Amino acid sequence: MRAMTSTTPAPPFPQEAATFLLPGPAGALEVAVDPGECPPRPAVAIVCHPLPTEGGTMHNKVVTIAARALRELGLDTVRFNFRGTGKSEGRFDEGAGEVDDLRAVAAWVRAQRPGTALWLAGFSFGAYVSLRAAAELDPAALISIAPPVARSWDFDQVRPPQCPWLVVQGEADEIVDPQAVFAWVESLSQPPLVVRMPDTSHFFHRKLMDLRGAIKHSVKPWLPATA
Repeated sequence: MRAMTSTTPAPPFPQEAATFLLPGPAGALEVAVDPGECPPRPAVAIVCHPLPTEGGTMHNKVVTIAARALRELGLDTVRFNFRGTGKSEGRFDEGAGEVDDLRAVAAWVRAQRPGTALWLAGFSFGAYVSLRAAAELDPAALISIAPPVARSWDFDQVRPPQCPWLVVQGEADEIVDPQAVFAWVESLSQPPLVVRMPDTSHFFHRKLMDLRGAIKHSVKPWLPATA
């Protein structure tokens, strides 16, 4: 991990797997970049983690398996810890500041990889954050895993993205009400592609490989051509 001061410039996008600190709106953000597998595709996916106050980090198994699925399709992936998590500075901000964190990471990706498609993905609270930012960031694709509809987050203010959008929801989710998720997406004028996973809990226990396959199968039509 490279140390960073307030005057440290943003690092270049690494060509190999690396973890480092990136300047953020509330201090340094801990970022992990992993290159996609061959054949590479001109796209970078940012994957957002679940609620920090309940132990969510960029090392969460759902986050890492989603990133792995996308790398296996040729995308580079970026995971990062929201403010106040891991080595990221700052304090938890109920979603508003975390959207700012995502904006900062996305701006860095686009500055370092101009002309490359930006994908967003998120699990639980990370799905809410990426959805809130999607209208502004205009990603090429969006993946929402167990979005926390009907919990503490205001989904009435979320504008559905204009890009291809996948929602994956476990039907035995004990934290997010699956029926609330299904009712919400069905109420949208442009509903997403929805994958319902039977007998699947919130953290996809014993279903992580199924989640990996669902993501890979669903987003294949959206992949940019190989370089």
